[in-house]
Amino acid sequence: MLHDPLSDAMSVIRNAERAGKNDCMVRPSSKLIGRVLKVMHEMGYIRGFQPIEDGRGGKFRVQLTGQINDCGVVKPRYSVRSQEFEKWESRFLPAQDFGVLILTTTKGVISHFKAKEIGTGGKLLAYVY
Repeated sequence: MLHDPLSDAMSVIRNAERAGKNDCMVRPSSKLIGRVLKVMHEMGYIRGFQPIEDGRGGKFRVQLTGQINDCGVVKPRYSVRSQEFEKWESRFLPAQDFGVLILTTTKGVISHFKAKEIGTGGKLLAYVY
C-alpha cells in the first residue's frame, strides 16, 4: 500500500544506487515524480529517464550515474522563503553548496539554486546529494 509515491520513488533510486545498479524502475508514475526526476537530471544526478505506460499507473525507467550518496523527501513539506535557504541547506545537506534541495514554487518544480537566482520561495519536496 503506497502512501507517498514520491518517497517510494526516492527510496527505489537510493537503494538501486547503493546496490550499484545502472538503472531502476520507479512506479507508479506521476507528474510530480517526473518533474523531480527532471531536476535531478538537470543537476547531473541521473543520466536520464523515460516514462513507460503499462496500463496500471505507468512507471519511469531511470538511468543512474552513481553520483547519488543519499536522497529523500522532506516531510512535512516546509514552506521556505528565499532568504532562508542556508538554514534548510544546513539541516538536510551535508555541506554548503554540496547537493541540492528540490522545491515546488509558483514557477514549477526547481532546485534551490534556481530559486535563489529568481528570488522566490516555495515548499520543500526533496533533497539529493
